[in-house]
Amino acid sequence: MTDASTGATADQTSPKPEAESLPFQAEVSRLLEIVAKSLYSQKEVFLRELISNASDACDKLRYAALTRPELAADDTQFRIRLSVDREARTLTVADNGIGMDREDLVANLGTIARSGTLGFMNDLSGDSKKDMSLIGQFGVGFYSAFMVADQVTVESRKAGDEAGWRWSSDGKGAFTVEPEPGAARGTAVTLHLNEGEEEFLEEERLRHIVKTYSDHIAIPVLLEKGEESERLNRAAALWTRPKAEITADEYKEFYHHVGHAFDDPWLTLHYRAEGVLEYTNLLFVPSTPPFDLYNPDRQHHVKLYVRRVFVSDEAEGLLPPYLRFLRGVIDSEDLPLNVSREMLQSNPLVAKIRQGVTKRVLAEIGKKAKEDAEGYETFWTSFGPVLKEGLYEDRDQRDTLLELARFRTTEGDGWTSLEEYASRMKPGQDAIFFITGDDPDALRKSPQIEGFRAKGVEVLLLTDPVDEFWAPAVGEVNGHKLKSVTRAGADLSKIEGKVDKEDAPPPAEGMDALIAAFRKALEGEVKDVRASERLTDSPVCLVADDNDMDLHLERLLKQHKQLNASSKRILEVNPTHPLVRGLTGVEDEAQVAEMAFLLLDQARIVEGDPVPDPAAFSRRLANALQRGLSLAA
Repeated sequence: MTDASTGATADQTSPKPEAESLPFQAEVSRLLEIVAKSLYSQKEVFLRELISNASDACDKLRYAALTRPELAADDTQFRIRLSVDREARTLTVADNGIGMDREDLVANLGTIARSGTLGFMNDLSGDSKKDMSLIGQFGVGFYSAFMVADQVTVESRKAGDEAGWRWSSDGKGAFTVEPEPGAARGTAVTLHLNEGEEEFLEEERLRHIVKTYSDHIAIPVLLEKGEESERLNRAAALWTRPKAEITADEYKEFYHHVGHAFDDPWLTLHYRAEGVLEYTNLLFVPSTPPFDLYNPDRQHHVKLYVRRVFVSDEAEGLLPPYLRFLRGVIDSEDLPLNVSREMLQSNPLVAKIRQGVTKRVLAEIGKKAKEDAEGYETFWTSFGPVLKEGLYEDRDQRDTLLELARFRTTEGDGWTSLEEYASRMKPGQDAIFFITGDDPDALRKSPQIEGFRAKGVEVLLLTDPVDEFWAPAVGEVNGHKLKSVTRAGADLSKIEGKVDKEDAPPPAEGMDALIAAFRKALEGEVKDVRASERLTDSPVCLVADDNDMDLHLERLLKQHKQLNASSKRILEVNPTHPLVRGLTGVEDEAQVAEMAFLLLDQARIVEGDPVPDPAAFSRRLANALQRGLSLAA
């Protein structure tokens, strides 16, 4: 039971002979404070979590013993044992798996060494109903024992070690670790039950819990009764059984086990691939996103088995990173049992499995999209930003992913597909237009889309960071180029729409001279000043030149300190705006230059960029207001 749902690993050092009292990591203490209250209505799941950890520990030793048979030589029959002591009010869950040494106990049971933990903790509110879903995404594993126990003791000896260790805690801020010479190989977790938790000392109650939550565990779960023991589960790998014999509840509980999850699966895929390459998949798409979905390492959590023997839960290359939300198992008949992680990365059989699984998963997701459009929108809200990574990374599946993709647009508040977008394109429109940013509502108000809105041209509102990368990489969809509306050269004249140029007032006399004056005043500040076709309501806006970096991408890179320099932008001026038209009659060059800077700063503010000289901006604004008041007087 090495990971205890923490995913932690520890460096091995020489064990210390003395007992130590150590504090829990702050995140663990906070989790322990909340978990009992949040999960109290489902407190029996503590047994499911402990049995799942014990099963994982046995799987890991079975695999390790393939290359080091001496690790399991003293006891090769893996099992999980439940034992009850009514007088002492204790329940023990013991396994003969891989076990833990002192460093493992400290790392796995005293800290949560998972990326994103702090952010998860900050999201916890103390409201049990709200926190329930978050904790379900996080997975509480071993710590669920404190829902029913006021003292938990763990005795463990790591396979291959001679020394055993004892971990103990009341879950209130600290734990002790000390040598335990009598510890057997594996791990034994003993719960000293709280008052009122006597139900977990009853054999019938334990039978029911194991049958409900852990019947699918491939390791035998035994209830010890004196010298005898009773098997409580089938101890047969669920994915090897025919689909017709498996109930929806059994699938659901296997998902809870393999994913250490509390939600129900949104999609279940169970099939066997036969032919040149044979493998069985039992995969699940969660209904709620795991808390670590956006971890930088982008590791999947699908377990790889070879002929029912666990091999790895981090088999690199088994799935593309954009399917990392999947949970479940893949069991191969063809891979060698002693395959190493290094071999997995370059093994051509793994590449073929990856290709086949990816294609099947996307096809099943596509079916769900057609069968349940509303449910699919919920799925896309949770996992769409991750799937879109595949548009950039996986050329082979790009067309399929484009069909699955859904977008917010300037037309309504719902989601739309690219096929639906294309069906609404205006006569003369040959491109799919998009704008990138952080918030759909803010993008709808952007000056860059004013002309498109006036023409009734729909614009995709792209608000995920990955949108900055996949859109340029894809380039075009079904013959329609993908074009950013924040770039120069947007030609709306060919598109038939609600308004045409003749509906707008003609540019004022002297407009060319005004733009030339702006260009002279802003030399060095902008790349160029041009008359705009896209603006209808705003006086000015900033756009990127065709060969320059998009505005939002540059801002993102600066935020992540991956870019220091700024590109010069093009300032587009609306020749029909009353303010701009009025400036054509101003003969004072200094005043025109001041207004040019003021309008440039206004465009920067609208884009969310800082004003480089706030004092100068404030002075220019005050001067403009003063002139306005003088004219009004």
